[in-house]
This record gives sequence, C-alpha cells and structure tokens, in this order.
Amino acid sequence: MSQGVEHLRALYVQAPATLTGNLIGMLLMAAIYAPLASPIRVLGWLGVCALLWLLRLAHYRRFRAQADAAPETLRGWRASWTALVLGQGAMWGVALWLFWGLGTPYHAVSLILIVVSYCLGSVQLLSTQSGVFLAFITVVLAPAIVRIATDQAHPWHLQLALILSLLFGITVLMGRTYASALNLAIELKARTEELASQLRQQMVAAEEARRAAEAATRAKTQFFAAASHDLRQPLHAMGLFAEALRARNHDAQAASLVNSINESVDALEGLFGELLDITRLDSGHVDIDPQPVRLRDLQARLRLQFEPVAFEKGLVLGFRGEQHTALADPVLLERVLRNLVSNAIRYTEDGGVLVTARPRGGHLMLQVWDTGIGLSEESLPRIWDEFFQAEGQPPLAAHQRKGLGLGLAIVKRLAALMNAPLAVRSRRGHGSVFSITVPQGRAPRTVSGGGTVAVGRAGASLTLQGRLVLVVEDDAAVRDGLVVLLQAWSARVLAFDALQPLQDWLADVAAECPDLLLVDYRLPQGRTGVDVLSAVRARWPGVHLPAIVVTGSTLGGHENEAEAHDYHLLIKPVLPNKLRAMIAFKLALRASARTAQAG
Repeated sequence: MSQGVEHLRALYVQAPATLTGNLIGMLLMAAIYAPLASPIRVLGWLGVCALLWLLRLAHYRRFRAQADAAPETLRGWRASWTALVLGQGAMWGVALWLFWGLGTPYHAVSLILIVVSYCLGSVQLLSTQSGVFLAFITVVLAPAIVRIATDQAHPWHLQLALILSLLFGITVLMGRTYASALNLAIELKARTEELASQLRQQMVAAEEARRAAEAATRAKTQFFAAASHDLRQPLHAMGLFAEALRARNHDAQAASLVNSINESVDALEGLFGELLDITRLDSGHVDIDPQPVRLRDLQARLRLQFEPVAFEKGLVLGFRGEQHTALADPVLLERVLRNLVSNAIRYTEDGGVLVTARPRGGHLMLQVWDTGIGLSEESLPRIWDEFFQAEGQPPLAAHQRKGLGLGLAIVKRLAALMNAPLAVRSRRGHGSVFSITVPQGRAPRTVSGGGTVAVGRAGASLTLQGRLVLVVEDDAAVRDGLVVLLQAWSARVLAFDALQPLQDWLADVAAECPDLLLVDYRLPQGRTGVDVLSAVRARWPGVHLPAIVVTGSTLGGHENEAEAHDYHLLIKPVLPNKLRAMIAFKLALRASARTAQAG
C-alpha cells in the first residue's frame, strides 16, 4: 500500500516537467499548423488542450499546498488526475487525425515525431500504473495508426501504420521494463532500510546483512544488464526491417522516416551502455586490481573494435607506443580508452584519431588525439559533468548528439578509482587531445613499431553480388531481418537457427564455402558463435573465412575471445550502415590477404 502512495507522490513531483513538455508541444503544433489548417480547427484543438492543461496545473498546485496529505486523500485525487491525463493524451491522438495530410512530407514527419515523443515520455511517468499507461498510449497512437492506415492518398500508408504499430509494441515493452526496474529499486530501498534497522538492533547480524546488501546490488546490476539485453533484440530487428523497407522503395518521405528510426535505435543503444556503466559505478561494486598491462595487447583490442568504425567514416586510426607497459587495472584502463576513442571518432568527420603512449618520469601518459570539432574554452571545465554535452560550432549533427552526456563522466569516475590524473586540451575547429597518466609497469618490453590503419569510405558502395553469407541466429525476427537486408544488398544467404542444422549442412559434400560468417553469440542448448566458427572453419581449413559475431550482452569478456578466434564483435542493436561498413571492412581484409598470398 505504501508503495502505491510513493508512486502517487512521484507522479505529482514530476508534474512540472510534464506540464512544461505539453505546453511546448501545444505551442509548437499551433505554430506549425496555423498557416495550414482552418483557424477553427487549430483554435478549437488548442483551446481544449489549454483547458486540460490548466486543470492539471490546478491539480498540481493543490498537491503543493497539501504536500503532506494523508494517503487516503492522495488516492481520492487519483481518479480526476487519471481522467485529465487520458484526456490530454486523447487530444494528441486527435491532433494527428485533424492535421494529417496538411502541408509537406516534412510536416507529416514532424507530426508523427511529436506524437511518438509524448508516448515515449509517458514511460517514466505512467509505466508504474500499467492500466493507465496502456490506456494513454492507446488513445494517443490508436487514432494515429487508424488515420494513417486509412489514408489511401499516401503511397506508403500501410507501411507507416505498421511502423507506428511496432513503436506501440516497443513502448509497451519499455514501460513494463521501466516499471519492473522502479519496483525493484523501491523494494531494494525498503530492504536496505530494514537491514539497517536490524544492524542497529543486533550487531551480531552485521556480516549477514552486508552479504545480503551485496547480493541485492548484484541483483540490480544483473537486472539492468538483462533488461538491456532483452530490449536490444527487438530494436536490432526493427533497424534491420526499416533498412530493408528503404531498400525496396525510393520514396523520400519513407527514407526520412527510416533515418529517424535508425538514429533513435542508435541513440537508445548508447543510452543502454551508459546507464549500465553508471549503475555499476554507483553500486560501488568495482574491484581495482593493478597489474602490468602490455599496451600492444590493449591497442590490438582497441584496433579490433574501432577499425571498422573509422573505416566507415573514412578516418585514419593510428596507434603509437605499443612497446610500453602500464601498471593499472586492465579492465578499467581499457574502458577509459574505449570511451575516449569512441568519442574522438564520433566527433571527427575528416582526418583521423591517434592513440599514443609516452613515458613521463616513471609514469605513462596515454593520449587520444583527434582532428574533430574541438571544444570551446567555456565548455572545458564542464565536460566531465554528468548529462553535459558541449555545443558545437556549427551545431552538432544528430549522430553526434546521441547519449545522455555520461561518457566523460564515466571516464572521470574510472580514472578516480585508479587514481590516474586526467587532462584535456582542445581548440574549436581543430581537434582535442585527452590524456590519462598511469604508473609505468616493469614487465619486459617488446619493441614493435606502432602503425596506422589507412582506410577509405567504402560502406556506401558495398556490393555483395554473388557473395555467399552464412547467417546463424536463433531469434526468428532478427534472422528474417538479416536475410531480407543482405538479399537487398545482392548477397546470397544461407540462414540457420542453431548449430545442429548447420552441422547437417556442413556434412554435405556439395556444401559451398561461404564468403562471410555472420553469427549470433548466444545460441540454443548452451552453444555459442565460437562453436559455429570452429565447425565452419574445420570444414574448409585452408580458407581464411572472415567472421562477424553479434551479441546483445554488454557485460564484456568477449574481446579476448574475439582476438583469439579471429572475429569482429558487434553489440546489438547494430545499425544497418554499421553492419554494412563492417562487412566491407572484413571483405577488404580478406581481399588484401589473398593479394599478399598471391604475391
């Protein structure tokens, strides 16, 4: 019962933000469609919305005046609050019905994005009340889906309605996941308070209480990791199907919608990773284990992950100082450098990124240089703050503004855990250099010159005409999406859902050697993508078969396995353009190897 009251209080606490968002949306809709629709239609819609908005404001002011109201009073306000929320949601559904078809395709895209944004925004506010949440997104999206589906004047009305239906389902899934996470957090809070009370009363139970708290923390982290994995699967499939839809038609409006979907999928992938990292750090369950770290091995893993990304953007990715050895926690140091290199590539459109290591009086200064957009002097003191994202000049593109602004905050926390000083120098329009200083290790050093990877933008011109791609994926939606997408790129595709049917095919003497392996890491019956690679490569031992392994797990530990078994790793959801760049990169490596062999 107390948990329900806490949810009610949380709803009112968040009211100012939701009222502000609704006011901005109402004014934006009026500004967009005032020149296009009749004044009666615009003013009528705006008037009803304004009335509902004022009633919700009055509701909130009543709560402020009686913040300590009894639980029975709060529950008595629930019915009117719910009616106002559903009424305002219904007006957003009516908005699409009233204004659809007016103006240019850009007006239609803006209308869809505004309506969908309010559905996504309701996840945090309403998901703890499953009935109200489902009713809200239904009254918002159902009229939109019906209106678009019945608009036969629009050439792709059924496809757009299908995409909105998919977004409806994803929003429901996100709401359930968020509600479960919030309920779990409240339960964990209550459990922690109970344990604290027991500790004050019975000191003899201190050790048992500590272990229970650690178990609860691990459970929370594992829950977020599992939720992230489960959400990545439908997002991954949605991106594949959206790209396949674009490949099958050349309508400019459909292409614009697909771009918006892919950008949203990519942004969500970044959010999952950042939130999972910050959850682990906040839990305090991070062990520090300094040991000698050979930079040659560390840079090899960085090269393995970021070469294809640089390849797709046409950047030069370089490494220097691989002969040195650092004394640091290898996992935390690699996370720091991964975040810095990822940021450098994201904000660099021309030139390259260079990772270096330089001795400095018994220490090593590890640096990541880029020729990107740079940072202003005003932004530099704040870049380590959580949720801060510096503004570029010119303004940042959509693909550069993804995330919550947690990447450098995570870097700062990890560096503090290792007691490693951080520094940054930057010049707007010329690039940046981020530095972290760690003790120098005493392990024997092997001299090996650094290298650069010269790359070119080849993803967009990729052709798979005549190439045979072997796909092993147990999720039917993802597997179908991969098949459709690869066939749209002119590839021949053989798809399997598990290791056993693949082995049956390999046993056939007429089996054709594939040009590329595209494999999910986690397969049925406890098998993995590595088992697939071993089976296929054993069938053609004299052939170098390039491989890409895809996983929805962000818990780590796959990088060493990727290096040992010669494959590149991609984390779901994988945007089609990233997959295309990776395939081009792997096939280019295979072609280079064949040329060198022939020479």
